[in-house]
Amino acid sequence: MRESHESLRDLYEVSCRELDAMVGAAQGLPGFIGGRMTGGGFGGCTVNLVREENATAFAAQIAQRYSAATGITPQIYPCHAANGAQELSLS
Repeated sequence: MRESHESLRDLYEVSCRELDAMVGAAQGLPGFIGGRMTGGGFGGCTVNLVREENATAFAAQIAQRYSAATGITPQIYPCHAANGAQELSLS
């Protein structure tokens, strides 16, 4: 995920200072597995993979780090992976 973000930032030039700050803020936090920008770029969102047991503390810590780096209070949306679309039987 880190290499994907770096590629989007350096090769495609679709990242921005704020996205780079959010990805950087996640680095080294307990439970962090990987993170990158998501969406069309030029601002917006990052997605971070975090171990479930660390998710609550991670959200608080990344928000604090990001706010300290940018002066912006981020919105954090914890979620979890689920099964994708599937066929349902109507019987």
